Amino acid sequence: MDPNRLRNLLHPDLLRARLEQEGRPRTTLSFYRYVRMGEVEDLRHALYAEWEALGVLGRVYLATEGINAQVSLPTENLDRFRSALDARPEFSDVPWKIAVEDDGKSFLKLIIKVKKKIVADGLADDAFDVTNVGTHLDAATFNRKMEAGALVIDMRNNYECAIGYFEGAYLPKADTFRGAIEEVEAMLKEEVRERRGEGVKERRGEDVKERGGKEVAVVKEKKEVKEVRDVPEILLYCTGGIRCEKASAYLKHHGYTNVGQLHGGIIDYARQVKAQGLKSKYLGQNFVFDERLAERITEDVVGTCMQCGAACDRITNCHEATCNMLLVQCEACAAKYADCCSPSCREIHHLPIEAQRAWRKGRSTRSTKTKAINDPEVLRQRIREEEELLALNGTLHPELTYITPTAAHHD
Repeated sequence: MDPNRLRNLLHPDLLRARLEQEGRPRTTLSFYRYVRMGEVEDLRHALYAEWEALGVLGRVYLATEGINAQVSLPTENLDRFRSALDARPEFSDVPWKIAVEDDGKSFLKLIIKVKKKIVADGLADDAFDVTNVGTHLDAATFNRKMEAGALVIDMRNNYECAIGYFEGAYLPKADTFRGAIEEVEAMLKEEVRERRGEGVKERRGEDVKERGGKEVAVVKEKKEVKEVRDVPEILLYCTGGIRCEKASAYLKHHGYTNVGQLHGGIIDYARQVKAQGLKSKYLGQNFVFDERLAERITEDVVGTCMQCGAACDRITNCHEATCNMLLVQCEACAAKYADCCSPSCREIHHLPIEAQRAWRKGRSTRSTKTKAINDPEVLRQRIREEEELLALNGTLHPELTYITPTAAHHD
């Protein structure tokens, strides 16, 4: 088969309608494996043809270092899919994480991409032993070590932990993995100083974090730490476990030898907790990278609406196409701002589609640079200022008059 045909170019609306009409239950699952592979392009084409025939949808990254897959497929084809994976030595017996909540609409099409890495971590892998990872922990052991006073660290991006996290965990503010690992390393250095009673001698570029009600100074330093002992056991967690593989190896290379990681991540933790009747120490929802955006782990609502501050864990994208920023937004604000992040985006979103397209021409999407709203207070201030200008001038986009004089403006 021609490799150029091994992709789906249909419009999302058509794909969504096709999925609605499919009429058979689907299972969403994820898996990854670090394994050395050759001829990755050829493997990509073979997997696409093989999995498309099984009705697989999803997003899959392949690299010479392994595979990272999030997929949905007809439940009736699970055994055939398992057999197809096991028939390839590099994927044989790879563990699956089954989605906690599944409406069968997690993915619209199959995308398999060849990448330099299966996770964009920004780390120089040749600078440390990526195979020297932390101890893999099941849910019961993770809970027990938490109760014994271990230091729990969330290795996800800031927008992921905005709607759910392990109680008392350190939550980085960074919106990239590289930023998070550097922030965590700086926090750990400060933790060591405090335990040694040294205090903070230097506070260059200081940020302040809250972990378990305690303020921890985050000092941005780059010096390598050797054989660090004055720190409690470190427990890492992420969505499915893959980011903790690199994070634990990185921390061990920098001297933090007592590192554990939640095996299977939050997804498998939720499964184990339910199966074993354990108390979930994870609160709220788990952010997922598919059409669902989130799956509920517990009924706790730990987030707040970024527009009004009400308790909320509904995460969504701004519906203005050139914005598309992720934010936590309550139903009331969704109605008020037409599913947009601000009055400015709302005004564009309310235009006729032809006017929207004309306005968007030549504009880049904001979320290609920053994926999510990082500072809710800054957003609220922006909203207040934009509402005042809108009341004063009747528009926040005077340039629209040059695009289409007949475009209707709505508040």
